[in-house]
Amino acid sequence: MQDEESLVQRAKQRDQKAFAQLYEEHFDKIYRYVALRIGDKTEAEDMTQQVFLNALKSISSFKWKGVPFAAWLFRIAHNQVVDYLRKKNKQAAAPLDESLVSSDSNPQLMAEHSLDVEQLLLATRRLTEAQRQVISLRFAGELSINQVANIMGKSQGAVKALQHSAIVALRKILLAGNNEEVQRI
Repeated sequence: MQDEESLVQRAKQRDQKAFAQLYEEHFDKIYRYVALRIGDKTEAEDMTQQVFLNALKSISSFKWKGVPFAAWLFRIAHNQVVDYLRKKNKQAAAPLDESLVSSDSNPQLMAEHSLDVEQLLLATRRLTEAQRQVISLRFAGELSINQVANIMGKSQGAVKALQHSAIVALRKILLAGNNEEVQRI
């Protein structure tokens, strides 16, 4: 944590190498969070770049409060996702993009994985907004309960409860989908 704090301090003083290191350390997590929330790989790449541009513009106003720098980045990403979803709801719905995970060399595994990711994305759409956010932050963003609580402005207990209810709901949705598949065969 101390290293991150000094890195952020250097980035605040416009040290390009320090900001580049922060970018490298956090890009993948922010990207996965955004991609899971919006379901569009290309748009998620653009939005993640915008998160870091916004962070670069605003880093001078960042105040170290003992919370990881990632929490600040996730807050920026969250705000962008909310804006994007508001705009998207005003427009016509777009089809779900291809798999959000890098491809594998085995076509069968690629197809199975693509179906799994698509099923998961469709299933998460049936969760509440708060449940989707917890799942995205915890599993796509790989954040701790404490970090998610700080980002969402909720207690750790509330985040744990949301996570539990989301996982239970996802399990029911996915099992129901698998049972429908078995019945069709």
